[in-house]
Amino acid sequence: MTPVRIGFIGFGEVGSVFSKAMWEKGAEILVYDILLSQKGGVETIQKRLRADGIQIGSLDEVVTNSQYVLSTVTTQAAKDVAKACTEYLKPGQIYVDLNSTSPSTKVEVCQIIQPSGVDFVEGAILGAVGTTGPRTRILTTGKKGEEVAKTFNKLGLNVSFYSHEIGKASMFKMLRSIFSKGLENLILELLIAGKRAGIEEDLWDDIVHFMTENPFDRVASNWVQTHAVAHERRYHEMVQVVETMREIGVEPIMTSSTEAFFKRSLSLGLRETFSEKPDSLDEVVDFMEKQLQNFAH
Repeated sequence: MTPVRIGFIGFGEVGSVFSKAMWEKGAEILVYDILLSQKGGVETIQKRLRADGIQIGSLDEVVTNSQYVLSTVTTQAAKDVAKACTEYLKPGQIYVDLNSTSPSTKVEVCQIIQPSGVDFVEGAILGAVGTTGPRTRILTTGKKGEEVAKTFNKLGLNVSFYSHEIGKASMFKMLRSIFSKGLENLILELLIAGKRAGIEEDLWDDIVHFMTENPFDRVASNWVQTHAVAHERRYHEMVQVVETMREIGVEPIMTSSTEAFFKRSLSLGLRETFSEKPDSLDEVVDFMEKQLQNFAH
C-alpha cells in the first residue's frame, strides 16, 4: 500500500508533535517552515524533528508532493501562506487549515484556496498540544472533512468530523476559548491577588478541593441557574471584591468584568421573570440571550 503523503507548512509545536505521530503510523512526512530561509533556521527546524524519516523541503517541494497539505502556521500568517501555496496546489489535493483563526478568516482562506481546484478542509485544534500531544481533539469541516478525519485518525491523531459548513469548527473553538482562556486569566488574577495578600496556597487548596469533590457539570449548572435569582446579591459582593483588590494593589481586570456582567444582569428583568431558581440552565441562557438581542436593537 502506498503511504499517505503529508506536507506540513509551518513547523512549530503542532507540526513537530503531529508529524511524529503520523510518521509512526506509516505516513510520509515533508515539512517546510519560513525559518528555513533565515540564519540558523535549518538547525532550529532539525531540532524539532522527532523522527529520522521526516524530510525537510522547500515550499514548492512540500506542496507539490503532498496529498494532504497542512497549514500549521501563526494565526496572522494563515492567509498569506494560503496565497503562497496556490501557486503549487493542483486538483486532487486536500488543503487542511489547522490554524487558530476566526470563522470569517477560515472562509477567506477557503476562498483563496478553491480556485486552485483543491478541496479545502477547516481544522480546529481544541486544547493544548504541548499537554495532550497527538491525542488533542481536532474538529474538521468541509466537503472532505469526514475523509480527513478518518484518514488522520488512522495516522494517530484524534479527529472528529463536525460539519460540512466551513467556519463551524472555528466558531466552536473561538467560543470555547471564552472558557479556557478566560479561566486561565481568572485563575492567574486570583493567584496574583492571593500572593499579594499572603494567602495564595490557602486559596489554591480550597478551590482545588471544591472542584475535585464536586462534578463540574453540577457546579456550573447551579451557577447559571442561581444567576437568575442571586445576580443582585452577587453584584454587590463583586463591588466589594473589586474594592478589596484595589486596596491590595492588584488591578482587577477580570474581576471588574465580572462586576460589570452582574451589573448588566440587573437591567435584563431577571428578577421580575424568575421568582425562584429555575429548573434548568437553558431557561436562564435563553432568557438572557433574547433580552440581549432586544437591547442590541
